[in-house]
Amino acid sequence: QVRLVESGGGSVQTGGSLRLSCAAAGYTVRRNWMAWFRQVPGKEREGVAAIHIIGSERYVPDSLKGRFTISQDNAKNTVYLQMNNLTPEDSAMYYCAATQGVMSNVFARAEYDDWGQGIQVTVSS
Repeated sequence: QVRLVESGGGSVQTGGSLRLSCAAAGYTVRRNWMAWFRQVPGKEREGVAAIHIIGSERYVPDSLKGRFTISQDNAKNTVYLQMNNLTPEDSAMYYCAATQGVMSNVFARAEYDDWGQGIQVTVSS
């Protein structure tokens, strides 16, 4: 059974950093893309970073470039999201996502087939 397990969330103060991890297990077919999304109550889930597992192409929205970085450790089947200089606006539930399919929009929720349970990030002022 495919599983994505997030870890590394928690509470930090403004200006702090966190690194989220997403460990993938149970895949018998290669994942092509993995991504991080976030969601706050009442708002749409938004993509914050994506990575192509084989080609290592990486995408981060312009609004988050310079603060958010996605990386991977293929030996551990793990993808990371490094978040720096956090602000209260970054507080959200963060989700890991994966797909084996061909990608057309790396930040479209519908592109991803598998999702983690989510992990809370809270940034206090």
